Amino acid sequence: MADLYIIHGWTYTIEPWRETLALIREAGLSVKMLCVPGLTEPSNKVFTIEDYVKWADKNIPDGAIALGHSNGGRILLNLCAKKPDKLKYLILLDAAGVYEPSVKKKVVEGLAKMGKPLKKVPLIDKIFHKITGSTDYSKAPENMKKTLTNMLESDKNLNYKDITTKTFILWGKKDTTTPPRQATTMYEKLPNAELKFYANWTHAPYISNPDELSRALVTLIKRIKA
Repeated sequence: MADLYIIHGWTYTIEPWRETLALIREAGLSVKMLCVPGLTEPSNKVFTIEDYVKWADKNIPDGAIALGHSNGGRILLNLCAKKPDKLKYLILLDAAGVYEPSVKKKVVEGLAKMGKPLKKVPLIDKIFHKITGSTDYSKAPENMKKTLTNMLESDKNLNYKDITTKTFILWGKKDTTTPPRQATTMYEKLPNAELKFYANWTHAPYISNPDELSRALVTLIKRIKA
């Protein structure tokens, strides 16, 4: 079993993670990055949150420490809600999962349901970039546009009270994709959580602050494994 399992966010390459992963390994810890179906692992399927929960349950051993970034955090939150004893510890890094109704999201979801060619609407690309933090959205196949709509919709039904797993929330104060208020919301709703903000981190600290992120994760993992 690896010391840490990671589920990345809405991205089509894990290349930006490589420096952080290398630094964690240099510190003597083993880490496994999971390639998410439809994103860094090709698939033509339209996924639901239930599909991703089953996938995560299959690929992460019982009793593991797992980190979810952005949409990866959403997946792990839903996994822990369904199977509270699955993970030993949950780490949320600028995670998605807080439902915040907005006009932008309603426009996007409405167009997606009507089956309009979203990739031909520049404004929609910009909105999804804002929601996901992914510059690759415009290149996404149609099935993954529908998948993202499913992910956003799933936040309405996530019951944080069911998540009893010990959770560590790490968040960048400069995150404009999942802003700091969402970290506070998660902290207040989760029964067993700790929250720490990092002043200079963006939504993707593995890009903006790989040294700080790797040190924070190594320190945390060594602490909880002691």
